[in-house]
Amino acid sequence: MYRRGWSHRNRTDAAVRQAVAWCYRGGSISAEPRINDRIRVPEVRLVGPSGEQVGIVPLAKALELAQEYDLDLVEVAANARPPVCKLMDYGKFKYESAMKAREARKNQAHTVIKEMKLRPKIDPHDYDTKKGHVVRFLKQGDKVKITIMFRGREQSRPELGFRLLQRLAADVEDLGFIESNPKQDGRNMIMVLGPHKKKTEAMAEAREAQAARKAERQGGATESHEEPAEA
Repeated sequence: MYRRGWSHRNRTDAAVRQAVAWCYRGGSISAEPRINDRIRVPEVRLVGPSGEQVGIVPLAKALELAQEYDLDLVEVAANARPPVCKLMDYGKFKYESAMKAREARKNQAHTVIKEMKLRPKIDPHDYDTKKGHVVRFLKQGDKVKITIMFRGREQSRPELGFRLLQRLAADVEDLGFIESNPKQDGRNMIMVLGPHKKKTEAMAEAREAQAARKAERQGGATESHEEPAEA
């Protein structure tokens, strides 16, 4: 029994080593499409540089046309029968695709939950400061988790925290709404505010405001360098 298990384990390890070696030899599945002489089929359905349908042609003819146009023959639908290939500048195509992906990642919006902690007997100045942070977070399109922290005898007066949360929600109602109503969580009371604006909208407005400020600074610099007009 021991020798049988040992033999099975050896066979498994050998299979894994063989698979890894096959991958290192370039046998792994690649996301890159096959191009030019890497295409190994007798014929292809060819699409021209402008998207026009050329039809089914032998692979040699498609490669000849690619050479005439000074373009690449790129396999765009490998599972079709026959595979669909297109004449294009593959280097330019890869560059443009990478730039589009980069721009998409740049504009991708991630919902963030900010947290703000308050005491039930907070003084007016601290309240205004905390409220200012909440306003800024909501303007940025982020959610805000408001936590009221009770200490000692304050735990017997949960209505103080509830009224404070209701007051804060009313003060920022133009920017956000109560997404999760106040609820007791041990010594704390928690409420979640959600922004009226989506994260993408807030990001777009921030970029526009930044561009406007930049243009205004450049305009002021230009005016300061202008020579005074002669009398």
